[in-house]
Amino acid sequence: MSQLLSDLGLDLPVLAAPMAGGPSAPALVTAAARAGGLGFLAGGYKTAQALAGQIHTVRAEEVPFGVNLFVPNRVSISAEAYGSYAREVQSEADRYGLKLDEGEPVEDDDHWTDKVDLLTASPVPWVSFTFGIPDRAVVSALGRAGTTVLQSVTSAEEARQATDSGVDALIVQASTAGGHSATLTPEQPLLSVPLPDLIAQVRHTVTLPVIATGGIAAPAGVTAALHAGAEAVMVGTVLLRTDESGASEPHRAALVDPAFDTTVVTRAFTGRPARALRNHFTDRYGPMAPAGYPALHHLTGPLRKAATAAGDTRLIHLWAGTGHRQARAEPAAQTLERLADRL
Repeated sequence: MSQLLSDLGLDLPVLAAPMAGGPSAPALVTAAARAGGLGFLAGGYKTAQALAGQIHTVRAEEVPFGVNLFVPNRVSISAEAYGSYAREVQSEADRYGLKLDEGEPVEDDDHWTDKVDLLTASPVPWVSFTFGIPDRAVVSALGRAGTTVLQSVTSAEEARQATDSGVDALIVQASTAGGHSATLTPEQPLLSVPLPDLIAQVRHTVTLPVIATGGIAAPAGVTAALHAGAEAVMVGTVLLRTDESGASEPHRAALVDPAFDTTVVTRAFTGRPARALRNHFTDRYGPMAPAGYPALHHLTGPLRKAATAAGDTRLIHLWAGTGHRQARAEPAAQTLERLADRL
């Protein structure tokens, strides 16, 4: 067992990734910890008050856990490009009697300062950051509070930048990961580097401990990542169908539906590259979708919510990594233990 994990009393080098929008429910985070690993609450798209409520719920279970935050890294979009895309997508919204906002793009910071203040005032064992690298002052404040700070990266160069910020360890994400890429440069094409090779590149560049993620859904993927130099792995998609997951029923069903046999990286839903099951929305709007985050996230949010309520998988953001067919309807502990059974 690596020093990074043993220092915090963890037995299993398979961690549950934070998945914003509902899947990383307190029950899933708790189940991961009770299996000997670690789970992360997803702070993205929540107010500080809502996040505090989830922290309180998990803390009451007396298990180790982490919290993930989105670091503001806005991808600006012109009013013209935003309005043009909104008008294209409006035809889908018409099905649900919705009028999408064609006005000024919403480019907020996801309550960043409030959530950082929460985590420094009421520390949790682990905090991870995605989309951007926080100021060194934020990293230092969390460290003084006793928190181990992790930074998500997608390349050796990003790993170098993260190391300079003073974080304790890296989450190295391959492009095979489901959901949003952690890339610091979302306007650029994602690097398609196999996870073991990416781990090796990062390890050659920096000395920080590595937690590997992206497309891991079977024991072979776990062992390959650990043999490449990772101290642990982090999985997300493979947990979406577990009993404790907060994923929607349409999302759970689509992961094993023969109609959805391919994943694609798309900006169509949020204006930021994310891997999802290929569906009508990715086919129709992916080629025309501009870069623009979080503006497009806010634009399409009401439509995605309505489609989810109606079970309309043609229009839902069905986030999924390349190993999505391995997701099973079972207790999360069983999934995590199976992934680690070759160790």
